[in-house]
Amino acid sequence: MTEVVLLFPIFLIIVFVTAKIFALLVLVQKMEIGSYYAARRWQLESHLNASDYPDSRLQKDIQDKVRGYMGFDNAAVAKFMNLQNLKLEIQRTQVWNVVTLKVYTKPNNIKLLCRYPKQAVCASPYGRDCENGYEFLCVEPGNHQNGAGKQLEVIKYVPSRDRPIQFILPGIKD
Repeated sequence: MTEVVLLFPIFLIIVFVTAKIFALLVLVQKMEIGSYYAARRWQLESHLNASDYPDSRLQKDIQDKVRGYMGFDNAAVAKFMNLQNLKLEIQRTQVWNVVTLKVYTKPNNIKLLCRYPKQAVCASPYGRDCENGYEFLCVEPGNHQNGAGKQLEVIKYVPSRDRPIQFILPGIKD
């Protein structure tokens, strides 16, 4: 019985850290799906001659939909995944439209993992990956460094079209 009482807190810590790592994986997958949605919708609805629905309104509507999908509207999801802000940028070029989805996260700040400064934790032989992980988990103003989580980014390239293409059902002939 004593072993169970002593090992239970360690088990909870392992479960919590595993859940936070899983949340990061889920966040990356949600970003891929959200950026695909944004790029596809932009491709289908953002024609240069479509004056009844301007680009700024379409971009805002797409950003709101992606924001809801990512979990910004649900306080519990936003807190668990450490979501801070989302930004959708669309740049028109001659051939491609560049759709960039950026998600800003807050640091996890797991006290047990953030007890020591970055220089001590990420000393040689660890490199830039260790520093990125430390910044994602720990860095906040007043805690050894200055920073505020990380920025995750997904870029999609969408071909430009000057006019809408008429929808034709396959197999139907005039």
